[in-house]
Amino acid sequence: MQNINEDTITQAVLASMAGCRDERLRRIMTSLVQYLHLFARDVELTEDEWFKAIQFLTDVGHITDDKRQEFILLSDTLGLSTLVTSQNNKKPPACTEATVFGPFFVEDAPEYDCGDDIANGAQGETCFVQGRVVGLDGSPIAGALLDVWQSDEDGFYDVQAQLQPGEAPQYRARAKLRSGPDGRFHFRSILAEAYPIPHDGPVGRMLAATGRHPWRPAHLHFMIQAPRYETLITHVFRNGDKYLDSDVVFGVRSTLIADWNRHEAGIAPDGTRMERPFYTLDYDFILNPAAATQ
Repeated sequence: MQNINEDTITQAVLASMAGCRDERLRRIMTSLVQYLHLFARDVELTEDEWFKAIQFLTDVGHITDDKRQEFILLSDTLGLSTLVTSQNNKKPPACTEATVFGPFFVEDAPEYDCGDDIANGAQGETCFVQGRVVGLDGSPIAGALLDVWQSDEDGFYDVQAQLQPGEAPQYRARAKLRSGPDGRFHFRSILAEAYPIPHDGPVGRMLAATGRHPWRPAHLHFMIQAPRYETLITHVFRNGDKYLDSDVVFGVRSTLIADWNRHEAGIAPDGTRMERPFYTLDYDFILNPAAATQ
């Protein structure tokens, strides 16, 4: 009978997985066990600290629901999401860079035509967004599917709204659009503003305990899909935001920073007469061909 102690426990756990037929799973679990045990030895983890860690993860699970993904927030704030995104999205330098997905995407966003107002009542200053979706050679990508989503001026996404029993969700500042024959897209929305991630739960307590703020710089989310091209998940960040260098989820890339230009009242890009100042954003996306077509 093997004597299990602090010196033999790691090898005992690894040996117990010898029958795992999934080579990738065995590699992942082997490394996970080795590093977890190394971590516990390195910091000389106490039983009280271990219990608090279990309680923390339990709390993360309890607060997670169909509107709030605390595990994604945890991954984001520990930099793991950005690390995994970077490892898996190596592209030619000319391509638009990917960044973190975030916890507020929804599959069934409403479909709009180019030029529509996707704000749908979301509060914020008016902003007109336009750009092109192109390939590495600059050729337009027609019919690309763009998922777009953002928070309102108070920093809340539509899916964070508290609904009454039986009340259907009202999607705001969220849309699916298609690029035109020339690869162009354009829509009306609201100005992107900085906002704090949800920090009234265990992840927020972790941030406070480690002396970190919960803020994200102003940004607009995009997911772009087109046949024969790799899917792009990214943000466009608002130039000048004070949180660009301290994004709580480490998602900023210098190539993804763009100017939101302010205009006085007058004629908007879509020909609308605006009685108040408005903003414009112009940003092109360059997609990487899928591996089979390169």
